[in-house]
Amino acid sequence: MKFRALQERLRRLVLERVAEGELTGLKLADLTGFQQAHISNFLNRKRSLSLDAMDRVLGALRLSVLDLLDAEEVNKRATILPPSEDEFENVLLVEGGIAAGQAVITSDQVRDMLKFKKQFLRRLRPELASPRDGWRRFVLVKVDARDGMSMYPRLLPGATLLIDRHYNALTPYRKSEQNMYAVRSEDGCTVKYVELAGKHLVLRPHNQAYPVGVLAIEEGKGFADYIVGRVCHVAIET
Repeated sequence: MKFRALQERLRRLVLERVAEGELTGLKLADLTGFQQAHISNFLNRKRSLSLDAMDRVLGALRLSVLDLLDAEEVNKRATILPPSEDEFENVLLVEGGIAAGQAVITSDQVRDMLKFKKQFLRRLRPELASPRDGWRRFVLVKVDARDGMSMYPRLLPGATLLIDRHYNALTPYRKSEQNMYAVRSEDGCTVKYVELAGKHLVLRPHNQAYPVGVLAIEEGKGFADYIVGRVCHVAIET
């Protein structure tokens, strides 16, 4: 919700109280220390309030900014995972574009929710080449047909991937095995092996029938900005 919308909701709340006889413009001016004309201009949409003025009006009405928020919008945007009290952690299944670009996942962006053992998730080692402060660490994505076949037999179309978004370094997790990464793409994200070649990322498929991709790193960005995270678990339905 934008600042202007918050002001409009505050204006309506004040006018409702005036209509119900609980308040007058003169009384509100007295409570806030403003001139009556200042309050009148606000209520008649002739001027806006500064942040400080809004705080004073909210304080006078014994309200907080939360009282100005639309409940439906708050519920839509709220994160939906309370702390888990058992041995399992809820991990959110989202679209690739959400996994690639959203630090915080909200309820309207969730396709499904799967449980993973906390012990398993704790054992997974993060490695950050650039900070991801505030990013939800684990998310799930579904592999589309092209990505699934390009990484065959390690993946199949429709496989569900657990992505560790706190692993955006190109360091091998295991010495004998290449990391699979979710990488930002125009469609959201793609899954490939990744190598750094100068100012480009080379995206290699496992299936040699599919072409190698090359992704140019934009000026001012590093390779880690394109790495969504390491694929650390694969579930394939049979």
